[in-house]
Amino acid sequence: MIYHELNLDIPAGKVTGILGPSGTGKTTLLRLIGGQIRPDKGSVTVAGLDVPSLDRGALFMLRKRMSLLFQTGALFTDLNVFENVAFPLREHTHIPEHMIRDLVLLRLESVGLRGIAEDMPQSLSGGMARRVALARSMALDPEMIMYDEPFTGQDPISMGVLVKLIRSLNDALGMTSVLVSHDVNETLSIADQVYVLSAGKVLESGSPEAIKRSTNPAVKQFLFGEPDGPVPFHVPAESLAKSLLHSGLDQSR
Repeated sequence: MIYHELNLDIPAGKVTGILGPSGTGKTTLLRLIGGQIRPDKGSVTVAGLDVPSLDRGALFMLRKRMSLLFQTGALFTDLNVFENVAFPLREHTHIPEHMIRDLVLLRLESVGLRGIAEDMPQSLSGGMARRVALARSMALDPEMIMYDEPFTGQDPISMGVLVKLIRSLNDALGMTSVLVSHDVNETLSIADQVYVLSAGKVLESGSPEAIKRSTNPAVKQFLFGEPDGPVPFHVPAESLAKSLLHSGLDQSR
C-alpha cells in the first residue's frame, strides 16, 4: 500500500505543490490522476469525473484536457524542436498545416526558444530541453498541467527560468498546475497551496507560509534538509558489534 487515507483537493486555476522525500509516491499520484493506474480503494475525481470508472474512450478524452511534463523531458530524439512541439497537434487535431506552424511558434516564443525551432534535441542543454518539453505540453491548451520533478538536474539559471515559466504560464493561461517536487524553495516560491507527503500520508497542507511555520518534526526535517530526525540517518539493522562478530565467525570457518 503506497497511500493510506490520502485526501487532497487541487483547486482550478492555482499552482498546487506536492512535496515529499524520494520514494514517497509523488509520481504515483500523478499516474492516478491521469488514469494510468487505478486505486484499490477510494476515488480520484478530475473535472467532476471519476477517473478509475472511465472506459477507454472517456479516459482518452479526459487526458486530452490535461498534460504531463515528464521528469526527463522525454523529447523525441529523431524530431527537431519544431516537430516535437507540433507532434500532439498532428496526432490529436485536424487543423491545417499553416495553423500548426503558427501555434508551434507561439508556444516556442512563450518559453523563449523560437530561435531554436530547427535544432535537434541532442544539441540542447538540459534546461532548454525541459523548456521545449513545456512548450509541447501546452500545445493543446490543456486545462491542467502536471509537472513531475521539473527542476531535477537543472543549473540555478535554468531552474530560475522554469520557476518563472510555470508561474507566469499558469496565470496567463488560467491553467491548473500540479507540481510534484522535492525542491523545497522553488516549489514554495510559486505554489498557491502545498501538500507535504510522507509514508503514504499528508503530513501538512496549507499555504507556503503555513508550511514554513509547521512544527511537525518530519516536515521540518524535510524542509531544512536535516540528516537525522523522524527519518533516521541509519537504516534499521542489527547492532554493528553483532554484525562484526558474525563476520569474524564466518571467516574462521
